[in-house]
Amino acid sequence: MGVITDPIADLLTRIRNAMIARHDSVVIPASRMKLEIVKILKAEGFIADYHAEKTTPEAIRIQLRYGERKQGIITGLRRISRPGLRIYARRADVPRVRGGLGVAILSTSRGVMTDRDARKVGVGGEVLCYIW
Repeated sequence: MGVITDPIADLLTRIRNAMIARHDSVVIPASRMKLEIVKILKAEGFIADYHAEKTTPEAIRIQLRYGERKQGIITGLRRISRPGLRIYARRADVPRVRGGLGVAILSTSRGVMTDRDARKVGVGGEVLCYIW
């Protein structure tokens, strides 16, 4: 396996591909940032569960969540800020995804959080991705 230049885009792509293929779970290489993003996905109800595996190298196993008739709960994932073009939002300009139906995940000075939490706390930051 080669070097991954954008690990967050890789995480989103693996989840997207696993949802399309109707897999029950997907395994991704672990990092602190990915673990924080996965925690938010769990808290927002987009995934069923996750757990960090202490293998070498470390990995995160994500249990995907489907609705009735096996359609995915996640209908879209989009990487916003990427290594070649970083996108930042001031606290007044924190984006809303699909009129509040989706979630924007931001990396702020207070940690990785959703757009709702960032508005509540009153901070801006790097807009990592949108999920709806």
